[in-house]
Amino acid sequence: MLAVIVALSAPALAANPLVAVRSLVPDAVLDVRYATPRNFVGRALYPYPAAFLRRSTAARLAKAADLLRAEGLRLVIFDAYRPLSVQRAMWKAKPDGRFVADPARGSRHNRGGAVDLALAGKDGKPLPMPSDFDAFGPDAAPGAKGVPPRAAADARRLRAAMVKAGFTPLSTEWWHFGDPDAVRWPLLDVPLEDLR
Repeated sequence: MLAVIVALSAPALAANPLVAVRSLVPDAVLDVRYATPRNFVGRALYPYPAAFLRRSTAARLAKAADLLRAEGLRLVIFDAYRPLSVQRAMWKAKPDGRFVADPARGSRHNRGGAVDLALAGKDGKPLPMPSDFDAFGPDAAPGAKGVPPRAAADARRLRAAMVKAGFTPLSTEWWHFGDPDAVRWPLLDVPLEDLR
């Protein structure tokens, strides 16, 4: 399937532009929490529920989605590309480097190379996971103790597919996966309004 590429003039995006996640993973369930007040900041940080990634990262995500689709599972997207201005607002609300990247260094999200996600069944209904998204605590870590067996198994299934597709997991969050190539990309502050 051809991706709908967001045409941007920024040289940093010319070779590997931001694309809509659904252009490569059309059955992805969007549950973009930062477009609602249902997040750790308590207010909407995005003007609409958006999920964009660099084209190469979205291609990796499509591979993971194919692996999971074969098991009757779909991806639930919580977050993807995040403008640096939003990262600053998050850091102001929670300046804790274990869970929120310092905007002075930025994160792979700010480069279009990270995705926060969970699993849903074939019907699109989210499956129970080890914790809620953006739960800042020990339950958020992969392999956390005391997690219901089904939720732990589904988190392992998600992790295995993402790693097989070329992503690297984060040690403090079961939902976060980064493209290892993103460390070489510049930080971006392209407003989501410009990506519609």
